[in-house]
Amino acid sequence: MAMVLAWTGLDLTPKELTADVYTANLHGSLQPSLISAARQYGRVAYPIKGLKELFAEVNAEHPVIVLQNLGLNWYPKWHYAVVIGHENGGGTIILHSGAKAAERLSRQVFQNTWSRSDYWGLLVLPTDKLPAIVTEEKYLNAVAGLERARQFAAAVSAYKTAITRWPQSLSAWMGLGNSFYAQGDLSSAANAFNQAMQLYPSNGMPMNNLAQVLWEQGKKEQAIQVIRHAIELGGPFRHVFEETLHNFEQNEE
Repeated sequence: MAMVLAWTGLDLTPKELTADVYTANLHGSLQPSLISAARQYGRVAYPIKGLKELFAEVNAEHPVIVLQNLGLNWYPKWHYAVVIGHENGGGTIILHSGAKAAERLSRQVFQNTWSRSDYWGLLVLPTDKLPAIVTEEKYLNAVAGLERARQFAAAVSAYKTAITRWPQSLSAWMGLGNSFYAQGDLSSAANAFNQAMQLYPSNGMPMNNLAQVLWEQGKKEQAIQVIRHAIELGGPFRHVFEETLHNFEQNEE
């Protein structure tokens, strides 16, 4: 983890990361702990799987954490390493492994040890980079993890990166608005929700969130107009919109 965080621009030692990733009774680290640590430091944790994705990422100069079993299936010796490249047309894998820098393993040996973790790999990316092989849903799920970790500034940056790739993504615009809102930036949140509303005029959720922001900005008449429009549209979240309007009416009294 220290290696890949250094690649993203963070200077941290393994000792500094121990409390974040090490589980004492297991004498090691679990995959969710690595993902959580990456998020705590404002980085996008993006799982990958299999040789195709691994080669694509290292070809893009993205280091990949992999979980290997260097022992036997009945006597496992779990070990994390960082794959940094390959040689001989993919026949040799280059990885930082423990204290060994740029260790070289044959593809067959590497694949045998990696397959025992079901080919689990993890990208740790700065928020202005996308994986080499990426899908909208998977990337936005990874960015949502930054919101859950309350790394809202990092989430804003990552959602903006997503929008450059998928400019009509409702989830990206909504996530951007929610992250701005969590930081108290109501003006930017309103702009994001308004953009989502323009892109998806038949979806009431952007209107609901925009109405809330407008209300907090003191634009109460406009907020009520927007939320009433959302209620008129109906849909499965109509009860949410009605609750928002009810809250407005109660607070206005």
